[in-house]
Amino acid sequence: MIYSLNGKLIHKEAYLAVIECSGVGYACRVTYNTSAKLGEIGCETFLYTYLYVKEDNIELFGFADKQEMHFFKMLLSVSGVGPKMALSILSDIEPHRLALVIVSGDSKVITKTKGVGAKTAQRIVLELKDKVSKETVTADSFSPAGASAPPIGDNASEAITALVALGFTQSQAAEAVGKTDTSLETDKILKSALKILSTQNR
Repeated sequence: MIYSLNGKLIHKEAYLAVIECSGVGYACRVTYNTSAKLGEIGCETFLYTYLYVKEDNIELFGFADKQEMHFFKMLLSVSGVGPKMALSILSDIEPHRLALVIVSGDSKVITKTKGVGAKTAQRIVLELKDKVSKETVTADSFSPAGASAPPIGDNASEAITALVALGFTQSQAAEAVGKTDTSLETDKILKSALKILSTQNR
């Protein structure tokens, strides 16, 4: 298994990057967001990778951060979602936004990606909602650049911590959580806050 690549960027085009490591060029399928972070041809770059193997097809996928790779793997676990579709979804919707969409149940956002129908979008939400909700509450899987989540206190603080880890500012998170019933359990507070933030971002 190739876990990561660290080398020179020798070629880049839409959804494809070639990284040269020790004289070998590795062609990686990448999202639009990762491609934008790679820099110019000739510069040193780093990618986390996922090797997709299926009968007559072997492809290497590259990601600028663990969060994007994690969501790619989760999308592949959904029935009917292949690597190309997963890559397209993550090109249109960044991981923290996709988490918000899944937890809030807003499958229509996912249908905006070309080739993703309503049934597939609904299946993504249905199959990943509980998993994303649980992981969001722990915050570990969504900490930017592998940073550790800050100390967690009461239920409202846990929800704020998770929202900040998803990419929202402290003030945005606190304001959204403040509009919920903070006497509820953490996951319910989080879901309510995500719905509020989802409405504000439309």
